[in-house]
Amino acid sequence: MAEEKSVMVVGIEDNQHSFYALEWTLDHFFKNYNYNSNNNNNNNSLFKFRGLGNVEVFSAIETDLKKIAARVTEKAMEICHAKSVNDVVVEVVEGDARQVLCDVVEKLHASILVVGCHGYGVIKRTVLGSVSDYCAHHAHCSVMIVKKPKIKA
Repeated sequence: MAEEKSVMVVGIEDNQHSFYALEWTLDHFFKNYNYNSNNNNNNNSLFKFRGLGNVEVFSAIETDLKKIAARVTEKAMEICHAKSVNDVVVEVVEGDARQVLCDVVEKLHASILVVGCHGYGVIKRTVLGSVSDYCAHHAHCSVMIVKKPKIKA
């Protein structure tokens, strides 16, 4: 019987906290990990875009979102490759990050979800909502929240 791989989902957006969480995860969970996928599929990335609509006003927004998604995806793949982690699938999904992450965890039967922490105070967190808090309470797997250490002056 073939051994089933564990699935780890890392939520990434275009900010330093997300990329720090990705690097921290790779450094702590994939140390000395030098696995290159042996399958013949050289396309290890999966990109999915869900359109915002056909109205002209949304065309520019959709183009910008695709550019941002491509930039984030490229940077995430560069970080993974620099750490010799190449068995990676990147999926770009539109929607509320809280719900999207919980849905992806369920869809992939992930055993862990990793998210970064913005370090917002109580008021900002209350107004904006906390993706990590929502996921900790609603994701059907363990949730690890990676906080970037504060730099002491």
